[in-house]
Amino acid sequence: MLTRRVVLMATAALAVGLSAAYAQGLPPLEKKDTYKVGFAQTESNNPWRIAQTESMKAEAEKLGYQLVYTDAAGSAAKQVADVNSMIAQGVDIIFLAPREEKPLIPAVMAAKKAGIPVILLDRNVDQSLAKAGEDYVTFIGSDFIDEGKRIAEFLMKEKPEGAKIIQLEGTTGSSPANDRKKGFDDTIASNPAFQVVASQSGDFARDKGRQVAEALLQAHPDADVIYAHNDEMAMGAIAALEAAGKTPGKDVMVLSIDGGKEAVQAVVDGKIAAVVECNPRFGPKAFETMQRYVNGETIEPWVKNIDAFYDKSNAAEEVANAY
Repeated sequence: MLTRRVVLMATAALAVGLSAAYAQGLPPLEKKDTYKVGFAQTESNNPWRIAQTESMKAEAEKLGYQLVYTDAAGSAAKQVADVNSMIAQGVDIIFLAPREEKPLIPAVMAAKKAGIPVILLDRNVDQSLAKAGEDYVTFIGSDFIDEGKRIAEFLMKEKPEGAKIIQLEGTTGSSPANDRKKGFDDTIASNPAFQVVASQSGDFARDKGRQVAEALLQAHPDADVIYAHNDEMAMGAIAALEAAGKTPGKDVMVLSIDGGKEAVQAVVDGKIAAVVECNPRFGPKAFETMQRYVNGETIEPWVKNIDAFYDKSNAAEEVANAY
């Protein structure tokens, strides 16, 4: 039985050329002069998140759109509540940076049920529970597995004799932590000379990364590599090494992912050996993708960001361009 809401949604989808998307279950987004856009940020406790938020706000302002912004302060439960609040406020579309893969599924599904399309930014959700093109429009972000792989390949090239590695993982259950670990671990698995002696979450935070690094260095004093899933933990690890009387870059190689200015400068200074960029400037691509959806274009399930790589060969030249 067709309800009035279903008829209206189908009519709107046809009117803006989104009948194909609607047929797959995605809510339509009609063409308008301006939009009320939700952006559910996971936290704002590090330079990467701050840069991402600034980029989203700047692009919304440039387009003349109203941005409803929330900060979940590192809580998946609050982020779900934030999305529900956006739904109640009647936003046209929601950009969601999900803190964790599984806990944010209810938020995605609630938005879909309310007829509000969702675009995921920088982190994905569990693909067995929600799918791009069916439950949300797309995921915009980097290839986290490839990021871990690139770091591992650099390490194996620079230290062909092997290494004992401490791995500082990101937030447990988040897609970047899962994938950066997988990409790295799968790559070094081909050579038994490379051994991860300890792997523990530092929650993508500088202070926790420092604390975890201190404990793991005490437990494994022979470790000669620290691979951190982000710059904040890498900088925390550098502090831990210096407090232990070790020289980062000489006694212990430090590797990182994100590519913030501080970390790229640390490459210049010799404290970090290499950093894979994870570009936080999502604003232009996020709103461009939204407009493509409005226009009725078929959106690929994964809109990939292309990320740079920093080491001693280019860090000095590129540090000014880092976020």
